[in-house]
Amino acid sequence: MDSAMDREAGSEVEDWAEELAQAGWSSKAEHVAAILRRRIAEGKHRPDNRLSEEKISKGLKVSRNTLREAFRLLVHEGIVEHRHGQGVFVRRLSVADVVDLYRLRQVVQPAVIRDLKGRSVSLGQVRAAVEEAEAAGLAADWRVLGTANLRFHLALTALASSRRLDELMNRTLAELRLVFYAMTDLREFHATYAARNRKILELIDAGAFAKAANEMASYLKAAERDLVERYTATR
Repeated sequence: MDSAMDREAGSEVEDWAEELAQAGWSSKAEHVAAILRRRIAEGKHRPDNRLSEEKISKGLKVSRNTLREAFRLLVHEGIVEHRHGQGVFVRRLSVADVVDLYRLRQVVQPAVIRDLKGRSVSLGQVRAAVEEAEAAGLAADWRVLGTANLRFHLALTALASSRRLDELMNRTLAELRLVFYAMTDLREFHATYAARNRKILELIDAGAFAKAANEMASYLKAAERDLVERYTATR
């Protein structure tokens, strides 16, 4: 008869196998890194959690060398870190990291919105993210609300129809999510910015792209100040 430990290990292997099957990817390091990046962004691996080479390589059916290359990619992105003699861990960001991430977002996100002028785009995914956040707020489901907020920003960036911008924003928000997971209570934070998401959507829908871009810039400045203050208090 299998032990409880064996059953738990088997369940985790199945979980990893499902991730790989859903992605439809081969065992290349870039693909493994993308799976790990998404799992970290979803909170399945939190700051200071150790990533087990044995469990992950077995679950994804990839070699240790492939997994180590994936780890190197994520180290380069600042999502994980190698601790000498201990292994690979999900990184805990500094306050300076938070400031730098928002500096990048200030450059990219308002520009994406301004560039929508004169183009035909579908706001379906943006609207779905806003509605998901609002429903989560009414249900007091703060985890879903936070995830929906991030999806709003990803959906907005996707309007630029640029694979490279999508990849950049995915990496940026995955890194920023590490800050959210290091903090205990962000209900008020997420609820405040979910309401501002609705305003930006309505401005874009009305064709007021300059106003929407300015609102996004103001939004990001306020979010940076708010988050830095909260994050500094936890350290």
